[in-house]
Order: sequence, then C-alpha cells, then structure tokens
Amino acid sequence: MIDWTVFKIVNGAVLLYYTCASQLQEPLEVSGLKKEIVQISAGYHHSCAITVDGELYMWGKNSNGQLGLGKKAENVVPVPTKVECLSGINIKMVALASEHSIAVTDGGQALSWGGGGSGRLGHGHQSSLLGFFRSSSEYTPRHIKKLEGVKVKNIAAGLLHSACIDENGSVYIFGEKAVDKLVSARFGVYIGCSGELYTWGSNENGCLGNGYLYSLVSILKFRLIECSLLDPLISIDVLHIPERVEGPFLRSPVEKVSCGWKHTAAISEGNVFTWGWGGSHGTFSEDGLSSGGQLGHGDDFDYGNPTLVAFEKKMKALEVSCGFNHTGAILESVDA
Repeated sequence: MIDWTVFKIVNGAVLLYYTCASQLQEPLEVSGLKKEIVQISAGYHHSCAITVDGELYMWGKNSNGQLGLGKKAENVVPVPTKVECLSGINIKMVALASEHSIAVTDGGQALSWGGGGSGRLGHGHQSSLLGFFRSSSEYTPRHIKKLEGVKVKNIAAGLLHSACIDENGSVYIFGEKAVDKLVSARFGVYIGCSGELYTWGSNENGCLGNGYLYSLVSILKFRLIECSLLDPLISIDVLHIPERVEGPFLRSPVEKVSCGWKHTAAISEGNVFTWGWGGSHGTFSEDGLSSGGQLGHGDDFDYGNPTLVAFEKKMKALEVSCGFNHTGAILESVDA
C-alpha cells in the first residue's frame, strides 16, 4: 500500500517517490507526463496533474466517472491520461475528493464531474419523464451553471460536499449539510491574509493541529496538559469555532494547506508539515501492512502538532495535496 507520495519535477519530468511498509524506494518516473507539471491533487483513490499549458491528466479509480474520461473509460486507469474533452481549455486548479472532482479554468469558470450524490457537484438533481432520478454521476467535466458569471479563484472538495471562493472572497458551498462544513469531510481550515492557519470541526486523531489527540490516553502520552483534565472548557474532540494553529506557524506564515480524511498538510517557508491520522499504530491494517504512512514521518503514529517532514535532500515544497490516506507534493531541489 502506497501511503506517502512525493512528486518531484526534474527537467520537466515528474518523478514519483513513495514509501511502502516504511521503506524508501528509488525514484520512478511517472509515465505519460511529458510536459512540465505545475499542480497536482490527490483524492481518495485517484490523482491528477496539470501541465504548464493547462492540460489535465488523471489516473486511478474511476468507479463514478471521477477521472472525467467519459462513460466508456475503464474503472481503473493506471497511468496518467489526458482529459481530451478539455482540449483548448486552460485548467488552473483541480480539487479531488472521494468520488468527485472539481476544476477551475483560467477564466474562473468552475467545472465538476464524478459521483454527484448529495448534490456535491452543484448541478442539482435531474429526473426522468417517469419521475425517477437518473444517475447523478457526470462522466466528463460539466460547467456549474449556478456559478455562471462568478469568477472562481479557489476550490475545495470534501467527501460529500464542495466549496468555491470567488474573486471577492465570497464562499459558495454545496452538497450534504454544506452549511455546517467546509473543505474536508469532517473539519475545516482557513489561511488568513498574513499566513495564520485556523482549523475547526472534528479533531479525530489530532487533525486540527492544536496539540490534542482524540482520546484521553493519547493526550496523556503526547501532550502534558498544565490544567485539570476535567476542565469543562477543554474541547478534545471538536472545535466549534476556528482556532489558530500555533507551533512552527507562529514563526513563519503558512502558504498552502490541504486536508485528507483525518490528516492535514501545510507548506511554510518551503517546508512541508503534516499532522493528524498517521495510521493509529497499525489499525486498519491489510495483510500485515499498516495503513499508515500518510504523514511521511516513517511511522504510523498520530501527531497532534504540525511536524516537519524530513526529506533525504534539501527540497523546497511548491504544492501539497492530501488524499484519503496518502499525501502528494511537488518539490524542487535547493542548492546547498
């Protein structure tokens, strides 16, 4: 099982680093990507890359059309494949969730495709002549009509909902219980204008980065609490209002952040920090292999505080993206 994924650009090509059972492997060039890559995104079981000229390539699981390759595409696409129906359209940004995908063009138009359950694609429900609901899946990218005339600047995709931010800072949310959620399926993040990072929502496995882990046992093991553990003002599992993430981010601003299922990654001054669910000491294991490793710290422990990811060589992080239980990043070499 591949849990931590690093995409490194070398002379315009993308090299894939990965750890399997905590062993670092040799770089492997990702086939099918012959142009310079400027952005990547990781979903639950699918991934994508955007080239310097705005072409979109996707690969991975395609059970609900989340790759945007058409209804006749295979259920699993193992190599990066160009989304041909977007030819001539310059894609600037993509967000991937579990079974759906959202993209923004260079003109600020929002498109979505994949599984549309709970309204997460923003297209509304369509019924047949007999009154029965048709399949809510979209197998190719489709413009979100409700956002026509709105210039979208940023997007995010959660498990059952989606969010868009326009050029004026207004937020548009759609999907299941969208009013109560932002960005991730269980928790939300926000970067302030000065680089401050705020999180809120469910704190399972420490994904909010405030130093607290979900259980009392974890708190006693990972953090010394200076006040009474019975203090009713301490919220261990849920934050109902945004709280600033401190630690290393008090000294340096956060430039980018991404949410996984129960883990988070951020870039600050070119460094990658991760925290939250690391695999919970081998839980959810498969065939003796831990499902952990998505934090990139060489173990499957949960981390309640932002922790620096150490790479073999001096690298500068350009992009980071969290999938369900894996993480991707674009790095560039930094001369010593």
